[in-house]
Amino acid sequence: MEKIRKGDEVIVIAGKDKGKRGKINLRVDAERVVVDGINVAKKHVRPNPMKGEQGGIIDKLMPIHVSNVAIFNPATSKADRVGIKVLEDGRKVRVFKSNGELVNA
Repeated sequence: MEKIRKGDEVIVIAGKDKGKRGKINLRVDAERVVVDGINVAKKHVRPNPMKGEQGGIIDKLMPIHVSNVAIFNPATSKADRVGIKVLEDGRKVRVFKSNGELVNA
């Protein structure tokens, strides 16, 4: 079970965007995620009249390593770690380590 999933609100704990919050857009692979407004790079794009693309400089969201983000706990308004708990009916759920509440996703 993945501790950080698509749709989770995360906070960056290391790197140039430290302290910023955003929602996970895409899980690139097991180690990298793309977060809204985080790790934005400028990309120079050539115009392509065949596809109707205009040239210029665009902002592109780049992946960030999952070790550099932590899930945001709205109860404490801080970054938190995630644990896995097995319920009585056998389902596995994600819980915050600090207060034991379920992660809503």
